[in-house]
Amino acid sequence: MLDQKVADLLNDQINKEMYSAYLYLDFANFYAYKGLNGYANWYNIQAKEEMDHAVGILQYLQDNDYQVTLQAIDKPDKELTHLDDPLKYGLEHEKYVTSLIHIIYDAAYEVKDYRTMKFLDWYVSEQGEEEKMHLIY
Repeated sequence: MLDQKVADLLNDQINKEMYSAYLYLDFANFYAYKGLNGYANWYNIQAKEEMDHAVGILQYLQDNDYQVTLQAIDKPDKELTHLDDPLKYGLEHEKYVTSLIHIIYDAAYEVKDYRTMKFLDWYVSEQGEEEKMHLIY
């Protein structure tokens, strides 16, 4: 059985991953409006990947008999005016998400929840890749 704090943090992370998808859809919309369809497509793909992250966490919680509670997804709040704004905000956001994953990992470590730590190992590696993709800025 999952530690309640760890499970609640994972449940919250579902919302954060869905917000990431919303944010990247907003970036895609910005680039599509600017006629930069390749950039728009890239951010659409990133949005799908973030949704997949959310579903992976949801499935992990369900597999561990945790009752998932879905929360409202906030509207993206970044003002996009320059072509490099999505890249700048994307890197900032990925660093934030990395910090959230580390908080969950730390909570799992504190209660010796090695199964959740192993589950999170993939997310830790993935965050490194996602930060690297935004280093263009």
